Amino acid sequence: MVTATGQPVKKQSQVAPATKRRSSGSRWQGPLTLVALRLAVIALALVLWQVLSGPVLPEYAVSKPTDVADALGKLLTSSSGWTDIKTTAIEVAAGFGIGVAVGALMGLLLGSFPLAGRVLEPLVAAFNGIPKIALAPLFLLFFGIGVWSKITIALIGPAFVMFYNIYLGLRLRERELVEVVQVMGGRRHHLLTYVTIPTLAAPFFAALKTGGPLAILGVIGAEFIASTEGIGHGLFTSAMNLDAATEFAGLIVLIVMTLLLNGLLTWLDKLALRRLGLSARRRPTDART
Repeated sequence: MVTATGQPVKKQSQVAPATKRRSSGSRWQGPLTLVALRLAVIALALVLWQVLSGPVLPEYAVSKPTDVADALGKLLTSSSGWTDIKTTAIEVAAGFGIGVAVGALMGLLLGSFPLAGRVLEPLVAAFNGIPKIALAPLFLLFFGIGVWSKITIALIGPAFVMFYNIYLGLRLRERELVEVVQVMGGRRHHLLTYVTIPTLAAPFFAALKTGGPLAILGVIGAEFIASTEGIGHGLFTSAMNLDAATEFAGLIVLIVMTLLLNGLLTWLDKLALRRLGLSARRRPTDART
């Protein structure tokens, strides 16, 4: 059959197989299937680890999953283990929060005053180019081996990430929108509400999710150098004692902490964007004949 425009019309029998193939493919890509496949990959990796440790891989270096499970149980049932977890969690939370506040404030100030931004941006870039772990001995000399040296090192990474996201976000604001609001008699708080916040929402939460692991990295690196407690201190002690099982147990705790922080930030991201009306709309599903 041919339409008035000369284009042939596909028959129902021609469309049905393609629709059936799409539905079959989407069934294998459902959330439950993805979770099952991920668990299967993890189980396979654990089995290979258990079998290869000893005959192929040196057991003193990689341990075994069963030994790691025993070490993790001892870590989570001991008071010293929970003291280390609590210390690292406090240092990460404080360093991350202070770093986000400092970076956002710097980005807003330098982004709002172009002259100050042009003067200070090269200095900020130069300081950001210094490896953060190289600053750890300096902060340890200044603050000692207590928690404040770790917090100071932890805040540097999130602060720079937040600064650049906010600073560049302000510079990339659509000038036309600003001029429209100003022509309509809008004041600074109107610009903040209708232009600045919607523009900076996505970069802000992207910086949060990027800065979280950097804060954890800074804390663990500082605890490696000099500390009396914390997960990094436990990892360093286990490495010196050639205790691979306890080493892997500490790494598992760090992975869980990272996943929890990332999950919290993802939830806040979705909540804030939904409240601001900026969440992406779902595309309507294809109509089926």
